Amino acid sequence: MSTDNQAFVQFADVQKSYDGETLVVKNLNLDIEKGEFVTMLGPSGSGKTTCLMMLAGFETATHGDIILDGKPINNVAPHKRDIGMVFQNYALFPHMTVSENLAFPLEVRKRSKSDIEERVKKALDMVELGAFGNRRPGQLSGGQQQRVAVARALVFEPKLVLMDEPLGALDKQLREQMQYEIKHIHENLGVTVVYVTHDQSEALTMSNRIAVFNDGIIQQLAAPEDLYELPENAFVAQFIGENNRLVGTVKGFTGKNCTVQVENGQTVEALAVNVRKEGEHSTLSLRPERVFVRPEPGSCPNVFDATVEELIYLGDHVRTRVNLLGHNDFIIKIPNSAGHQHLQTGETVKVGWQAEDCRALDYL
Repeated sequence: MSTDNQAFVQFADVQKSYDGETLVVKNLNLDIEKGEFVTMLGPSGSGKTTCLMMLAGFETATHGDIILDGKPINNVAPHKRDIGMVFQNYALFPHMTVSENLAFPLEVRKRSKSDIEERVKKALDMVELGAFGNRRPGQLSGGQQQRVAVARALVFEPKLVLMDEPLGALDKQLREQMQYEIKHIHENLGVTVVYVTHDQSEALTMSNRIAVFNDGIIQQLAAPEDLYELPENAFVAQFIGENNRLVGTVKGFTGKNCTVQVENGQTVEALAVNVRKEGEHSTLSLRPERVFVRPEPGSCPNVFDATVEELIYLGDHVRTRVNLLGHNDFIIKIPNSAGHQHLQTGETVKVGWQAEDCRALDYL
């Protein structure tokens, strides 16, 4: 990654409005380093795709500057930005062969015939389609077409590659396979990638950093592990991974922790992340895999009775739904390992968790 003081891609106080009143992107400030794989993740309408389209030049920022490699590009035409694009629908030319599709962006840039042939061969080999150059897109599977689209975006060695929901049209197994392929291509080439998706597992698998968008604002920008383990607000905790959500009122603070009284009147010890004073409403976030069944006495500050409502065997773990603290949709993931807990529906058991695994966040 770049060691220069200036980031490779910069959004500086960028806003976007389509009607002059409602902002779909609000004061966006985002720096992306050279060689990074940054994913813009969020629900539909959160502003992530609009940001990508402004970076590509297909939309114009209402306010603020977008800078690429030290130069403002707000007024630069899309085809002059030296950016590769990969779309969900592949956008391949159906009347051209695979090789002709890859040659097209090089021909537009007036590269020599020998240079084009060499680059096309190299790009096809990179996506393991060296024997498919003479086929047309219609003769390829969806995964193969998407590989061609990726190769075409990279063949002219752009400064930056943008990917807009590129795997959305593929089935689950193929989508997961393509995630690893794109990740490995990025690692091998060191190209800068900005990726847009609403699929959190896709973002966690592929990215160096993830920007979680909601309502036109980046809610949190962090590495995948930090985003999952250390969400800074209730929206991020709910959006990334499975999460148990309890709401209550802060009753007091002890060091880094706080005591929260939940809806049924009982109290929970939690890590005070996004709460500041007594009497404040808070959302508690607790991952299902952080909950212990039948914990050793004295091992957890939070221990409660839970009634088993449902057991679902999922191979590597048993997804257990319990009634706990007045909630009948509290989830515990029990690993399917030697000596794992055996439970029965209707059984009442003790469950517990550590205070640092339960994050007291803003009220949502």
